[in-house]
Amino acid sequence: MAELLRSVLIANRGEIALRIIRACKELGIRSVLAYSEADASSLPVKLADQAVCIGPAQAKSSYRNAHAVIGAALAYKVDAIHPGYGFLSENADFAAMCEKEGVVFIGPTADVIRRMGDKIEAKKIARRAGVPTVPGSVGAIADYSEALTVASEVGYPLLIKAAAGGGGRGMRVVEEAATLEKDLAEIMSEAEVAFGDPSVYLERYLTDIRHIEIQVVSDGITALHLGERDCTTQRRNQKLIEESPSPVLDAELRQSLAAAAVALCHEVGYRNAGTVEFVFDNIERTYYFIEMNTRIQVEHPVSEMVTGIDLIKLQLQIAGGQLLELTQDDIVIRGHAIECRINAEDPDNNFAPGPGTITNFRAPGGFGIRIDTHIESGYVIPPFYDSMIGKLICWGNDRDEAIARTIRALEELVVDGIITTAAFHKKILETEKFQNGDFNTAFVTELLSPVPTL
Repeated sequence: MAELLRSVLIANRGEIALRIIRACKELGIRSVLAYSEADASSLPVKLADQAVCIGPAQAKSSYRNAHAVIGAALAYKVDAIHPGYGFLSENADFAAMCEKEGVVFIGPTADVIRRMGDKIEAKKIARRAGVPTVPGSVGAIADYSEALTVASEVGYPLLIKAAAGGGGRGMRVVEEAATLEKDLAEIMSEAEVAFGDPSVYLERYLTDIRHIEIQVVSDGITALHLGERDCTTQRRNQKLIEESPSPVLDAELRQSLAAAAVALCHEVGYRNAGTVEFVFDNIERTYYFIEMNTRIQVEHPVSEMVTGIDLIKLQLQIAGGQLLELTQDDIVIRGHAIECRINAEDPDNNFAPGPGTITNFRAPGGFGIRIDTHIESGYVIPPFYDSMIGKLICWGNDRDEAIARTIRALEELVVDGIITTAAFHKKILETEKFQNGDFNTAFVTELLSPVPTL
């Protein structure tokens, strides 16, 4: 039982809202779900202890409306707010509002969110912690002249990145000096519009990389890791399939990555669950810090499946004032887990979103199968939000068994009435490259590219 939390407002929707509701129930915590008009008949609304409509369908008027969320929390007299992922989960101003109103924000402090959300500041913190960072500018680029100087040191191709960017947005590859001035001006302008901050920095553009992240959890005193997740299978910088452990790390690299993530937690004074993300250079077999996600990740079930640890419960317990009872030696990685993000999208139509009514839903089952979803037969997928309708997570004694089990589960999955990406995930898993573990972040793009005819 959490020590301090008696009630929690869940400021999110879909499968993550349902995931938090279930954890609250098991801990004896009253769950209050804040929902939009579009989600009035959703499964999370049905299963929460209480539910309150906070606005119309558009996220800016409901799930991203900080004042509406805080107002609901105060009206229902909850102890804490769980933001899930997305929406307000990494909004430092919202976390500060919670602190001001005396409501526990289930996550790190506003100061930590703000510092780690600034990619330039985060790199400085990583360097102080002794964590390797991608070669590039130390701080924000002031102008084209400074960019030229950095580019001459780093070399081409290089990457321009918005300091406030994230989720694959606010980045551009510069192949040669001739386009640097134009690219710099455009990305700074785009960053100002998208993020309200024109600051950018430059990095060496690594061409043969994997995306590997470390799940961390800290009570503010003790920081632990739950191993790594390999998120290399991506399309347009958006993750499609995640797995743990990574098929390319040896024991020494694995330990080094984990130690770097824990050192970063201590350096910034981190509290609650978070993820430290790295790029892994396949050629040099070295890694570099890229960012820290100061929230629970979509792919957190992968780590839960290989460790047997409930991360949402840990979040609630830490937020309630409990210290971690685990030690690092208690956390043992067993077997292999793979997660497929199932989206309501049409892979044959450039992955166009396909909202609609689910006429029939059948979940796969069997040993080692988990599906996190809020959908059911008759559910109408609203067009206002992310297209993900669920996550299929499969565990095996080893990677080969996990792959075979995931393919079998994808074949069993039935979602009639809409088009999903399930068949596309199966296609990826059946490729020789995926099964051998020999690929990089360009893998899916290459798979989708038409074969030239002679």
